[in-house]
Amino acid sequence: PDRAHERAGLVYGTAGFLFWGLSPIFWKLIDHVPAMQLLAHRVIWCGLLMAGILVLRQDRELFRALRRRKTFLMLVFSTVLIGTNWYAYIYAVVSGQILQASLGYFINPLVSVLFGVVFLREELRPQQKLAVTIAGIGVAILTWHLGELPWISLFLAFSFAVYGLVRKTVDATPEQGLALETWLLTPLALIYLLTQHQGGAGALGAHGLSSDLLLLLTGAVTATPLLLFTHGTRRLPLSTIGILQYIAPTCQFLLAVLVYREDFEVPQFVAFLFIWTALGIFTADLRQAAKRQAAARGAAA
Repeated sequence: PDRAHERAGLVYGTAGFLFWGLSPIFWKLIDHVPAMQLLAHRVIWCGLLMAGILVLRQDRELFRALRRRKTFLMLVFSTVLIGTNWYAYIYAVVSGQILQASLGYFINPLVSVLFGVVFLREELRPQQKLAVTIAGIGVAILTWHLGELPWISLFLAFSFAVYGLVRKTVDATPEQGLALETWLLTPLALIYLLTQHQGGAGALGAHGLSSDLLLLLTGAVTATPLLLFTHGTRRLPLSTIGILQYIAPTCQFLLAVLVYREDFEVPQFVAFLFIWTALGIFTADLRQAAKRQAAARGAAA
């Protein structure tokens, strides 16, 4: 039963990260729509989809969570974080900067480690210190090459890391959290879209049926990988999730270079090489730590 449980988790987790990694293909199909309108549609249709899911599940804890002041305020904060993260990602894809997006999600696990040190007073193991240092060198090389900080990469990495940290403290399930976040953003999204349509700049109904259908699907494209990821994390050890999470930025990187032919020069390759080396060290350390913990539990038993 345990192996079957873990195999199911591996399927869910892998599918979720593959979905995230290949999502630029979807967003590229509607890159004629301004990024802010894409974000607004994403919020509205995802909110409706999550409402349907919660109704089908007969989730009665949702509004109890909202009655707690701390929970509500933390969800408002997480809403701001995920909303701006979504916008930055959509903007990166539709503006031809998928490489920057992939770099952001490669860096994200290392940022989460740093946050653990700063906010949770966790201690870095020697290999983790080495990984963070090497990743910092990679970012410095990329900064030198671009002539400025890779703002999209850093914003995606830090905003998602802060979001993960905040959501760990919120007393709500992932489904409840996503529903509430999208519902909090929905009034703003509706006002923005109505304003755009009144000004004649609205995308819905302006680019044909296929474009309209894709806009309606933005909610499913948002919710599906998150729900797959949630079911995967419930069945898999942290070390396995730590490795699986690199599937998404790797797919994004390959799409950027091989499919969409974004510029990838020698300094960028060197910078990515430093990042990949850091991730290799980080992943190896994570697996070793998991093995030591398993051995310790076995000895205690």
